[in-house]
Amino acid sequence: MPLRRRSRWWWLGPLASFAIFGASLVVLWHIISQMEPGELAGAFANASLRQLGLAAAFTALSYLLLTGYDALALRRLGLSIPYRTTALASFTSYSVSFTLGFPIVTGGTVRYWIYSPKGVRASEVASLTVIAGLTFWLGLGAILCASLIYSADSVALLARTSPLIVQIVGGLVGLGIVGYLIWIATDERSLRVRGWNLHLPGLGTTLGQMALGACEVCAAAAVLFVLLPGGYNLEYPTFLAAYIFACLIGIASHAPGGLGVFEATMLVALNRFPYEQVLGALLIFRVIYYVLPFILALAMLALNEIIRRIRRHEP
Repeated sequence: MPLRRRSRWWWLGPLASFAIFGASLVVLWHIISQMEPGELAGAFANASLRQLGLAAAFTALSYLLLTGYDALALRRLGLSIPYRTTALASFTSYSVSFTLGFPIVTGGTVRYWIYSPKGVRASEVASLTVIAGLTFWLGLGAILCASLIYSADSVALLARTSPLIVQIVGGLVGLGIVGYLIWIATDERSLRVRGWNLHLPGLGTTLGQMALGACEVCAAAAVLFVLLPGGYNLEYPTFLAAYIFACLIGIASHAPGGLGVFEATMLVALNRFPYEQVLGALLIFRVIYYVLPFILALAMLALNEIIRRIRRHEP
């Protein structure tokens, strides 16, 4: 793909990228400084090697599936980008946006930093970010609907409400998804925001998005599930509903990565479990799923920029 001519505002992208990189270092320091070394060491000491290994494996699977979000979006936009570039942009953008929050801004800026040398324009990066976000919400909605209907009794027990209410909520979520599928299947649909048009994926691509998003949500939830203490008869579909609600409340709070809000919600939902063990599992989950990938992403972004500058100065 031939590179497009740079506009006079090309420097705004790199400037925003460096600003986010600097902010990332500050946030990372803030997160690590709030962790008590004794509590962290105790949580890891109480977890078995099997639990830690499974948590690491599901984390890797989740981030691998996240690369599919970008791959589907690029295909929808008709852009041919090597998978190694897609994987780098996806992993780093999600790792940064999960920790900093505001994914449209933070994730979009990191993507632009990676994709722009390949000739991808800022408007295309914005479209890619929105389509990838749509994949997440479709998958989240599909899993939430299935878990609420399948495990209505267990979820009602956790939520201290009636199974009927749980099933009604699940049914409403399902109706919303079906309505969206019918809407995009009947005609070509697009969103228009301030003169910017985004053509939404068709039915076939949307179903692929939903399946991919559902698998990724399940993998991410499994990271925490395998870290919880056993012997309390908590079924995975029931846990999924609690996990998704905690994610939704964390997103609504606009706290970076739902920090504090997600943990508080899960502690309330899992109040039948020993408090200390659940808190330890949540702490390990935060480290394995958020902090370690975040550190790796920053290192990869720095290395990518160094390599890019070396190649730029090669004769």
